[in-house]
Amino acid sequence: MNRFLPVLAAALSTTVWAAAPAPAVKADPAKGQQIVATVCVACHTADGNSVIPINPKLAGQHPEYLFKQMKNFKGEGGKPPERANPIMNAMIAAYTDDQMRDVAAFLSEQKLKPEVSKNPETIEYGRKLYRAGDQAKGLPACAACHGPTGAGMPAQFPRIAGQFTDYTELQLKSFRAGERANDSNKMMRMVAIKMTDAEIKAVADYVAGLR
Repeated sequence: MNRFLPVLAAALSTTVWAAAPAPAVKADPAKGQQIVATVCVACHTADGNSVIPINPKLAGQHPEYLFKQMKNFKGEGGKPPERANPIMNAMIAAYTDDQMRDVAAFLSEQKLKPEVSKNPETIEYGRKLYRAGDQAKGLPACAACHGPTGAGMPAQFPRIAGQFTDYTELQLKSFRAGERANDSNKMMRMVAIKMTDAEIKAVADYVAGLR
């Protein structure tokens, strides 16, 4: 037997082991619940169903989206946060990626208590913009990314159905003004900049009633 074979085999074995991908990080919703119950509860309630219109409902949101937003609020490597909000920037600063994943996992498992559309005069206008956009001004349909029922797409686009009208309106205006700039490839900024206040309000109210 070649006396070098055992050494070669051991070297190959070590190489394969070292190159193996690290296992995916598994979030712990129970740990996330503890954080939500002691910190997030003040603004978003214990199950993520905020009762304050300017604070978003987080229950049932895609965990990937929640995690991304928390990372954007925190910032990395000494760089300023991608998403500026004095309250959230301070609240999330102390938490690790694992803890943020735990929080996201817990909130994503909660049942959303959706809002409703409140302005019957603009429902049809909002529906048309949401489903078809406005080709004349190059405004794409919201449904193209967020889906016909506003359910979004995991890891890509957030669930917006049932969200507070006030919150959705505020975010669209923030994107339009460039005050919120953590959207991939400026996608939302390019959409919102083409929308008037009336269009934003109509879409935001329509979205609140989506199921």
